[in-house]
Amino acid sequence: MVKICYVDEAGCTGTLESATSSIQPTLAITGLIVDYSSLHKLTSDMIEAKQRFFPRLLPATATHLDWIRAEVKGAELRKQACQSSRNEKRHAFGVIDKVTALCAAASAKIVGRVWVKGIGTPMNGTSVYTYSIQSIYQDFQKYLERANDIGFVVSDSRVHHLNTQVAHSVFTQKFKGTGDTYDRIVELPAFSHSDNHAGLQLIDLVCSAIITPIAIETCCKGHVTSPHVRPGYTTIKERYKIWLRESQFRYNEASGRTRGGLTVSDGISQKPGGALFR
Repeated sequence: MVKICYVDEAGCTGTLESATSSIQPTLAITGLIVDYSSLHKLTSDMIEAKQRFFPRLLPATATHLDWIRAEVKGAELRKQACQSSRNEKRHAFGVIDKVTALCAAASAKIVGRVWVKGIGTPMNGTSVYTYSIQSIYQDFQKYLERANDIGFVVSDSRVHHLNTQVAHSVFTQKFKGTGDTYDRIVELPAFSHSDNHAGLQLIDLVCSAIITPIAIETCCKGHVTSPHVRPGYTTIKERYKIWLRESQFRYNEASGRTRGGLTVSDGISQKPGGALFR
């Protein structure tokens, strides 16, 4: 069966001008790998989860399939998980628990990069995105080699000129004269809108409600003081760090070096990726 890697992001490329800046201190660009055979059940389960946890999200006249377009954003969930209200927290963690269960049921694997911004250090958005997508392609290629399968990438659409720049960076690797670096990935990334893809919605929830707060808690706490650094992220990390570690796709190169999973580029405290899970 064909494998699909759904890619989404959380955060932005804005410069963190100071330790008290209102700009988001991290940018996570991550992929969720699923088998096509799991897609229909994953979509149905995602719809049922929305109906269970957000019954008022759509009017009563909405059809069952209309619910795929009613998006639940991970950024809102992580805020809700930090509220003082016990009911708000219970609801948020109920949803996030369901997200992890959906990933497990689909045997989904996670790859990607987390960028922790250095204070006062500008980010080159084009370089960051193209490097991250190429990294995801490299890990996905290794996944497909291990599975003896082929696959394709569906990425949440941004703006046209950024989409084409990222796609061209993959194009140069697939069609270079010395051979196709990603010969098991059948095409350049397809850019689509998340309101019709359960896979994109799921990776948004993972990236925004789990990976981002864990990264901020791990690398920014004690260094950045802003609304983006919340005390409640400690609980999110303790609750999901083991699940996140075990959900990565990791592999060994011929040299013995371990690659894949979540790689962290920490511009504040230079912590390695493994710190996310400690």
